[in-house]
Amino acid sequence: MKLKSAVFVLLVCGLVLAVLGVSKAVMETRRIEEVMKKDILSQQDLQVIDEFINDAVATLVRTIDFTEVSKIRAIIVSHQSPKTQYAQQYSESAYRRIAEGMEHARSDIRDETTLFKVITNLLILVDSLKDPRLIDLAIQEIPHGNNAVRYWAVRASTDATLWTKIGQSQSTAAQLATRVMTACDQIVDDSSPEVLLPMAEFAGRFNTAQATELLVRIVEARMRSYADWSVGYELMDGAVLRLLTDKILAGGSGGSDQLARQFARLYSFIIQRFTKGQSLGRLRDLSRNYLISVLIDTEDKCLGRLLGAPQTTIRRAIEAGDLAALQAEYARLLGAEGSAGAIPTRFNFSYGAPGENRTAPPTLPDPPQRAVPAAEDQP
Repeated sequence: MKLKSAVFVLLVCGLVLAVLGVSKAVMETRRIEEVMKKDILSQQDLQVIDEFINDAVATLVRTIDFTEVSKIRAIIVSHQSPKTQYAQQYSESAYRRIAEGMEHARSDIRDETTLFKVITNLLILVDSLKDPRLIDLAIQEIPHGNNAVRYWAVRASTDATLWTKIGQSQSTAAQLATRVMTACDQIVDDSSPEVLLPMAEFAGRFNTAQATELLVRIVEARMRSYADWSVGYELMDGAVLRLLTDKILAGGSGGSDQLARQFARLYSFIIQRFTKGQSLGRLRDLSRNYLISVLIDTEDKCLGRLLGAPQTTIRRAIEAGDLAALQAEYARLLGAEGSAGAIPTRFNFSYGAPGENRTAPPTLPDPPQRAVPAAEDQP
């Protein structure tokens, strides 16, 4: 039976998606498990593999209960095999049936929430299978407007285990990396931190101009969020700063001076958010804890490496609750008006535009005023 008729007959009739039990799918694994035991497969065996994938994906698409979806996905993943003939058919069938599932979901599902769930579930399956053949299905969904879909598309496209397999062919890996980063570049400005983080980690693995440019764009996007005080999940910026540190010390594409400048600008906004937020009472506990973790972790894992000696002043200032000491260390490390900081001096950069010698990092704007409730109309 074709996937479209198997999956969407209920939808075409305008009925609610049914939550199907998995017991039948479990019972029907007998044939595929018999095929898994064989070393040489017949055409009929290959057909069994394709029918298994078709039925499993169809069941996944029409199931909306998260627990049941997880069980179905586990069944599909557990029936992979390293045997060459089996693996090739399994991979090709998975690609074809998942692609059909996405296509038919878009054509037949009218409810946006249900559609997003179906596409997301299929992308989670792609991510779980870790099959290089399936990466195209994930890359094409990276620009998707829904944040959950976008997250799983980026995650499935950048998974480290997957890329260990892809990296066995350098030419293929280079072409795919370019495609992934090109797709990611389209969505940097309006993506959540949860999406930006795997993008940044992926860019950090490559010593290319495109990878460096993507990482710098992520830094700029984060700085804009800090500037308007809309930033969330500050913890991710610790990872971004470590990635920048690795690239600075490795040299290569991008220039260590300009990458060090990006490091200093982002770190300055993180420190300023903490100090201003504390002084003005504008930090929530979760944000405060994230910032403390980033400040201390970056001092421990990045500043010592960049400056060639262990750094502990920021930790001591935070532990003592001494904002004045933190401000002083900020100026020593990053600079102030008329005084270059240790990092700009070491890496020979200025915060100003080309030809402009500016020693102070950019100033984080004050947080927007809290909205004042309108006075009730007087009788």
